[in-house]
Amino acid sequence: MSTFQSSLPHVHRVEREIGGRTLILETGIVARQAGAAVIATYGGTTVLATALRAAPREGIDFFPLTVDYREKTSAAGKFPGGFRKREGAPNEKEILTMRMIDRPIRPLFPDGFLDEVQIQCFVMSHDGENDSDVLSGTAASAALALSDIPFEGPIATVRVGRIHTDAGPQYVLNPTISQLDYSDLDLVLSGHADGMNMIEVGAAEVDEQGVMGAIEFGYSQIQQILSLIGELTDRAGRPKVAGTLHLPPADIVEKVRVLAEAPMTEARRIPGKQARNEAVDALKKRILDEHFQVNESGTYGEYARSAKARSHAKEALKRLEEKVTRRLIVESKVRADGRGPRQIRPITGTVGVFARTHGSAFFQRGETQSLVSVTLGTGKDEQIVDGLIPEYSKKFVLHYNFPPFSTGEVKRITGPGRREIGHGALAERSLLGVLPSPDQFPYTIRVVSDITESNGSSSMASVCGGCLALMDAGVPIRATVAGISVGRFSDDNDQNEVFVTDIIGEEDFFGDMDFKVSGTREGITGIQLDLKARGLSLDQIGRVFAQAREGRLEIIDTMESIIAAPRAEISPLAPRLVTIQIDPEKIGKLIGPGGKMIRGLQDKWGVTIDVEDDGSVMLAASNGDALRGAQQEIEAMCAEIKVGSVYTGKVVSVKDFGAFVELAPGTDGMCHISELADGYVKSVSDVVRIGDVVKVKVILVDDQGRIKLSRKAAMADDKKAEEAKNPVPSA
Repeated sequence: MSTFQSSLPHVHRVEREIGGRTLILETGIVARQAGAAVIATYGGTTVLATALRAAPREGIDFFPLTVDYREKTSAAGKFPGGFRKREGAPNEKEILTMRMIDRPIRPLFPDGFLDEVQIQCFVMSHDGENDSDVLSGTAASAALALSDIPFEGPIATVRVGRIHTDAGPQYVLNPTISQLDYSDLDLVLSGHADGMNMIEVGAAEVDEQGVMGAIEFGYSQIQQILSLIGELTDRAGRPKVAGTLHLPPADIVEKVRVLAEAPMTEARRIPGKQARNEAVDALKKRILDEHFQVNESGTYGEYARSAKARSHAKEALKRLEEKVTRRLIVESKVRADGRGPRQIRPITGTVGVFARTHGSAFFQRGETQSLVSVTLGTGKDEQIVDGLIPEYSKKFVLHYNFPPFSTGEVKRITGPGRREIGHGALAERSLLGVLPSPDQFPYTIRVVSDITESNGSSSMASVCGGCLALMDAGVPIRATVAGISVGRFSDDNDQNEVFVTDIIGEEDFFGDMDFKVSGTREGITGIQLDLKARGLSLDQIGRVFAQAREGRLEIIDTMESIIAAPRAEISPLAPRLVTIQIDPEKIGKLIGPGGKMIRGLQDKWGVTIDVEDDGSVMLAASNGDALRGAQQEIEAMCAEIKVGSVYTGKVVSVKDFGAFVELAPGTDGMCHISELADGYVKSVSDVVRIGDVVKVKVILVDDQGRIKLSRKAAMADDKKAEEAKNPVPSA
């Protein structure tokens, strides 16, 4: 429970039980110089969210919203890693949370609003069970609602899981981290009073009906949180101040419409991305040069007015292009590249495109293509993830790269940005749901998707190409996964709408939404909704699911014509892995003093050995014979020595009273002189010498673990077996 208490009149606190825990929102104590600040607490997790605005930068033509989310390790009573022991650049979880907060709030600002808005979220306390990502989304929305920023919210964000019980599947609101381990669905949902405007899903082939049920359940809970934010806003909210909205004047908008609407309509009908863009760019340049020239020969006032008019005309042309594009699709049901609303672009693909990778694929849909490679590794290749929750390792990662040449542009080349990380995470969770368990397939898997050409839905191409490459690598995935994106277009009054399948880049840019759905024939494995319109209803989401399923099944048919199922064997270039189980009490024996024993085994057989605390031992080698040899030696070393077992061992020591035989590395037994052979043995050296390999039988294991062996008994067993195999004929 929050400890912030004050009797000051400007301090306000509201709380309500949400999902069996108390959600507390407080304002008025911390960060009072910010535009607004909210401390949100849920369980033992607390987030500080602030919202500020500043005047727009000179010449800016876009809304400069910045969202920053940081997890302070002190929140969980931990030290940061590294030499400096201080938090540094945001990690992948933080970046994905920034996107999760940004996407539902960005569309909810007035058209033409260009003030600089900055949102910061700090995790101040984390209880290890109630994660801070969805709490931060709600806290950021509450801060915006309290501020004077013209935010058209609020929104609330929740997580929904689905846990199977004896009574059937049960939806759980804001499941704890422990509960998510038993959930086949991880759904994050944002919404406001008029509908839902952000959805993210990772699922294990949950059918459309199951996902719809989770969305409906989550949205009903969102209403309670919105009511709580409204209560806080009624007490402490500031009046909204829109400021100057940067919209082109009505006379310039009309002039541009008269001059450019007809030729723009014709240009937008040209098939082919490059030809269409060239025609549109040429039209814009002609209109600006002929009708909105900058007056450089007059007074400064005349120059400034003409430059401003040209800037307004640029914006009016951009808005006209959007309006024409939307009208063509809604009215004629024909898209820019000539396809119908549900028509998917031509698909081609192949597998095994690279000689030295463990798996590879090429996937092309229209003007979007992906080259995908798969690498199989051992436990040492797992990605270690450390944050506010206990450290864990990932056995599957997917990395997405989007070089500038994929869109024919020259740009600064840097590391992966927020978009690349987000698209990679979507493709990763879309494929995660069909991967085999580590018990069945113990390899660490890395998929790399390089987008080499792009015109829309490159993340879905990564899903399709990644699935093909996994099958090429021999990864025994449960089913074929395909991804498809559905867009929405409406008329000026939002009365008529058209949903289009497999959107291209400009349809994403000019449309209302990009609704990505991945899955198998049986169900959904991944969803990501980006929305520019205000919101979607449950009925609209249901229509999208049906249309996406239709397209997904069509793509799966095409993919399975390229490769029908995973290859029966993994690549000969991949390491060979085997996992064996030993008694945990024998781990010390396997490792040896200072690691001497395990290093010796690795050097002897040329293998890598990973040992887990539960006694699981993973062996990896490029050579199957070496793998089998190391496995047999470890099993012998760590096996429980039982009376009656027969071993072939090496004589390692000779004494007057008998010989010591190594049954396995680190395990010796003593064969007394009387047990070396039938009859009287005068000297041990008459029968065996150091280095001899002999077959012996265990005849006793005493209370102290000492092992007594008999060569004589092993020889007798061999003689009996030979006589049984070749009986002496009777006279």
